[in-house]
Amino acid sequence: MQLLLDNAHVFLGGIIQTFQLAVATLACATVVAVLIGVTSVLPFAWARLVALCYVEIFRDIPLLVTMLFVYFGAPLLGVPLSPYWAALISLTLWGGANGAEIVRGGINAVPRHQTVSAVALGLKRWEIFRYIVLPQALLPIVPPFTGLFSNLVQATTLASLVGVTEFFRIGNIIVERTTIQEGHSPAFLVYGFVLLTYFVICSLLTGLSRRLERSLQNRGGRVVRVAVKPTESV
Repeated sequence: MQLLLDNAHVFLGGIIQTFQLAVATLACATVVAVLIGVTSVLPFAWARLVALCYVEIFRDIPLLVTMLFVYFGAPLLGVPLSPYWAALISLTLWGGANGAEIVRGGINAVPRHQTVSAVALGLKRWEIFRYIVLPQALLPIVPPFTGLFSNLVQATTLASLVGVTEFFRIGNIIVERTTIQEGHSPAFLVYGFVLLTYFVICSLLTGLSRRLERSLQNRGGRVVRVAVKPTESV
């Protein structure tokens, strides 16, 4: 236990690095997910094919393989990447592919008759998406995206394999250093602490996701009741 206390500031730096990487990835992956998700529902076969190929490629290839390919492949193209940027790009590609499926599912969850009615009223395509589809699609999209953030936090552990000093990598360094200096391995203690920390963080994110989902469902229910009430009084 004294070992953990002596290295508390080091662990804290690793947690900060983990959250920085996860938040940056979530921001970049959200942009990619929205672009690919919207593209996947466009009325153009070639656009849907491009979106489908992107999603299938980066969801079917293991994230570790993608990360190593980006890290070692980028210098061959004349674009040397630091471990952090290689991890960020790899996680963004993977998170964007998974997020695109969430966006596509949320858009498809909006009843089609509402779009048809909006077209009949003379609304433009961007107006339909902005004022009708998007507000309703957010209800099924936001909670899974919170869950995606939890997955990204867990996936940052793979960044240690390319040299990013995130939380898991810090644990590895402390185990190796203590083993060399003191002649015994504190692996069980250190990795147990790392396991418990990830469990607490991801449990909090999961709880936040469920609470957000209930909040959005209640809000959506109120909107539906308000919309239905005038019809029932006719």
